[in-house]
Amino acid sequence: MTYIKKPDWLKIKFESNDQYSRVHNIVKEKHLNTICSSGRCPNMSECWNRGTATFMIGGEICTRACKFCNTLTGRPLALDPNEPIHIAQSIQLMNLHHAVITSVDRDDLPDGGAIHWAETIRIIKSVNPACTLEVLIPDFDGKTELIHLIINEKPDIISHNLETVRRLTPLIRTKAKYDTSLNVLSYIVAQGIRAKTGIMLGLGETEEEVLQLMDDTLQTGCRILTIGQYLQPSRRNIAVSAYIHPDKFEEYKQIAFLKGFRFVESGPFVRSSYHAEKHI
Repeated sequence: MTYIKKPDWLKIKFESNDQYSRVHNIVKEKHLNTICSSGRCPNMSECWNRGTATFMIGGEICTRACKFCNTLTGRPLALDPNEPIHIAQSIQLMNLHHAVITSVDRDDLPDGGAIHWAETIRIIKSVNPACTLEVLIPDFDGKTELIHLIINEKPDIISHNLETVRRLTPLIRTKAKYDTSLNVLSYIVAQGIRAKTGIMLGLGETEEEVLQLMDDTLQTGCRILTIGQYLQPSRRNIAVSAYIHPDKFEEYKQIAFLKGFRFVESGPFVRSSYHAEKHI
């Protein structure tokens, strides 16, 4: 695929302050993983300067190799039993009012890491009772009994990303299926938990496909949507098909509201956890 030059509106100036250094030091001292750094998120400077971060549990090696993701893939190490308390203590040290937790896929484990997920949520809420909590979960192969372990711990929002439109899903996601992700969202909503999903643009999708994805999402009962620009994190990842103009992101945002979404973040730098505290 021909290289496409990054437009001016996607150029970011990295800034660091004392708060950024404080977050960085806490993450390092507690031996934590964050999707901010492993995913090379364009908002890391902004978020860490505000004292927020998205923690990644289950280790740093994923059992899947999705073509858009820069997280290491391979055979993961054993789960760290101290990880839940380290996450909880870090949230306390950062004095967070809202925390976001995600994870690698752990298809190597019989429960996909669901028990570890539940324990992490339980300890975070115990140590930080005033902190609201959003969790961005894998699909657990659509096994509702595993998803329910997380639902039972009552996080404020459970997010699961569709990532892209139906046609492109098998091209960029190694194992996850479009319909499985829709079923995960439906199950979350049916249990009375607020659901959220996110997608990337610039992978070759058409406007018609994006609008169909919105309709499919609404049918699950999910009413929170994030739309961002895909940025190729490394040479080994799939190339960008197109850079979408900010005006188009705004257009999609307005369309989503008209269709029935209650909260929409849409813009080139938006990621699923961007300004997540607003979604509460």
